[in-house]
Amino acid sequence: MRRFTDALHSAWTSVIAHKLRSFLTVLGIVIGVAAVIALMAIGRGAEAEIISSIESLGANLVQIYPSSGFGPGGVRGGITQTLTIEDAEAIEQQIPNVAAVAPVISTSAQIIANGENTTASVTGTTPDYRAAYNLETTAGAFFSDYDYDRASKVAVLGSTVATDLFGDADPLGATIKVNGVITHVIGVLKEKGASFTSPDDSIYVPLTLVQQTTAQQRTAQGDYIVTLVALSLEDGDRSEETTKAITELLRTRHRLLPDADDDFRIMSTEEIAAQVSEAMGVMVIFLGSIAAISLLVGGIGVMNIMLVSVLERTREIGIRKALGAQERDIWVQFLIEAALLSFTGGLIGMAAGWGIADAVGYFVDEITPLVTPDIIVLAVSVSVGIGLFFGFYPAFQASRLNPIDALRAE
Repeated sequence: MRRFTDALHSAWTSVIAHKLRSFLTVLGIVIGVAAVIALMAIGRGAEAEIISSIESLGANLVQIYPSSGFGPGGVRGGITQTLTIEDAEAIEQQIPNVAAVAPVISTSAQIIANGENTTASVTGTTPDYRAAYNLETTAGAFFSDYDYDRASKVAVLGSTVATDLFGDADPLGATIKVNGVITHVIGVLKEKGASFTSPDDSIYVPLTLVQQTTAQQRTAQGDYIVTLVALSLEDGDRSEETTKAITELLRTRHRLLPDADDDFRIMSTEEIAAQVSEAMGVMVIFLGSIAAISLLVGGIGVMNIMLVSVLERTREIGIRKALGAQERDIWVQFLIEAALLSFTGGLIGMAAGWGIADAVGYFVDEITPLVTPDIIVLAVSVSVGIGLFFGFYPAFQASRLNPIDALRAE
């Protein structure tokens, strides 16, 4: 213990004696650790925001999309538009554990109101859409079954669209033109913020109104093609069982051969969240790896300075060896000095990285960086590890010096 304490004191004395050199050496580690912590914290924060927005859609939400199919000669073609309103009705009537089904036709439209002109996504759907996507209104209400059956010219505005068109004014009861069709605003949705499928930038109208006012694609049998089918489950724990039943029903309705691929994709909220989490996890690791290059450069700087220190202190090493110091004592002294530099840089870098992450969160409302303990432990431990790794060779060189040759050095 005494030897270690003496070695630590000697290392600290050497660091203090060369303040500028030590500062420049530590600076490389500081930059590397700060970059790792800041980038990984921002990545984790972005991941959390996306996952939260997906989960806000509804824990039991399931979405069915058209999928890419095979063209002539087995060549994979583009998106096969085979989902229909009749498919949605069949799912609602024949599949248990389904609480609500909402076929959707999405399109982009020019919106004119209150002297303002904007372009927004128009979603034609059924009243069950509100329950499926867990939507709430801050004013008015979502359109009803009565509005749907009558193809009423009514619209529910997303919060961003309402602000763009009416500012701070109350839009309820106002008229807007959606691709030239006059509709009345009956509700405004609660703001959800930037999310996976944010409703803030959309306008919701009865699907029957879209069918009457715009040209719609149909199948060879004359069924209306929809963009997707959304449904909510009564029991989320039976999601896999329900998905399997829906798959069998749609394959039968679409007359697919046993060896043919599905011409649709079924995605639950949990599956989407898992895929996004996996992709974002890879991105966070990628960002951390890029930042780690700075740590590597800082480690090389530590090695360079330690080699210089060995050359400058050759005579000191010779005297210590002549007085009985062992190779291990010299080796430990220089290794501790390298670790001390890198550890100090790690602590300062941790504070700097945390501060950068907080600053990003302050100026960018959409992201709340997450500085988790594992990120801090990883960054600081890696910085110390790099200091030990790159300090090993200089320490080894110092410990192997011949005392006679060292004493002759000027």
